[in-house]
Amino acid sequence: MVEFIFFLTHNDITVPNALEVFEEVRDTNLKYVGFKDIGLPRKTLDTLHTNIKKAGMTSVLEVVTATQQDNLRSIQMGIDLGVDYLIGGTYVAESLPFLKDQDITYCPYIGQVIDHPCLLRGTIAEITEDAKRVEAMGVGGINLLAYRYDGDVETLIQSVNTAVEIPIIVAGSINSLNRIQKMLALDVWGFTIGSAVFDKKFVQGSHRDQVHAILHAIQQ
Repeated sequence: MVEFIFFLTHNDITVPNALEVFEEVRDTNLKYVGFKDIGLPRKTLDTLHTNIKKAGMTSVLEVVTATQQDNLRSIQMGIDLGVDYLIGGTYVAESLPFLKDQDITYCPYIGQVIDHPCLLRGTIAEITEDAKRVEAMGVGGINLLAYRYDGDVETLIQSVNTAVEIPIIVAGSINSLNRIQKMLALDVWGFTIGSAVFDKKFVQGSHRDQVHAILHAIQQ
């Protein structure tokens, strides 16, 4: 079964009312809830993470900061919070020593990641080779910005998914039920949705209604 990770984020920034939105969706059978490394003060992130874990869910922190220093600071923040997954970030070799002996699944970006919100660039061959490179380094999975790519998205996903044995998380701009169906058909491990929930792209109604619609789509 393909996993859905609900991100309490909009335009790659954790929303200011993340605590309230989480309370709205906490009893929707969500298994994975995530947030970004920017948007909220550390004290609020502590509370948010505690609430996610108390609800019995798996916590996911996505690193979207650009510089090496900020990436490593975010990696350390994830360790300090005690998150289950650290996804994103581009400084793989520099990040791995921080994560040694930590019970955290690390799934970095691959390819050339630019701008904010993040975009993916490079050829499909280059991105696929990068996937194999980071797999060989011992990461737990890959965070693939497939719908932020300016080329053939389905071919990109198929190429990366075939080239590696570790899980693929497709992140960014999954904003329709059709794209969710593509995730199921392409047999990725999981996908993230944040902005599209807040923009009410799936059904008319509350955040809770959006999450229910997504869960229903992957369970059919």
